[in-house]
Amino acid sequence: MKEVQLAVNGSLMRGLELNINLLNVNAEFVKETTTIDRYRLWSINDKYPAMLRDINKGKRISLELWQLSPETLLKVLEQEPSGLCVGKVELIDRSWVFGVLGEPYICEDRLEITQWGGWRNYLDYRFSSNHQTVDL
Repeated sequence: MKEVQLAVNGSLMRGLELNINLLNVNAEFVKETTTIDRYRLWSINDKYPAMLRDINKGKRISLELWQLSPETLLKVLEQEPSGLCVGKVELIDRSWVFGVLGEPYICEDRLEITQWGGWRNYLDYRFSSNHQTVDL
């Protein structure tokens, strides 16, 4: 069966907590890239992000592309936190791939981190500057 690409924008990225979930199914890192400027990002209790498409207020969000089989994609998604799902994500080159998104309810009353342009940038800011963030 044909392999698919998965865009990840949080703890599944290389070097982060859940990247092992991709490595355990022999997913292959393809490249770093960004979305088009139509996405927003929220911190979910500073544990992982949730991304939503927003054609009016969105920005570019950094992410990684991974290649894996449809069967192993399901294994990875089964391990994702509740409230995260898979959908289509538009990349800066105007191609569409499957990507990890957040359901709208999970973003309600959470800290929006779109201005940092990605989860890794937000974590760098938060930890290098000793900024403490409290999500409701």
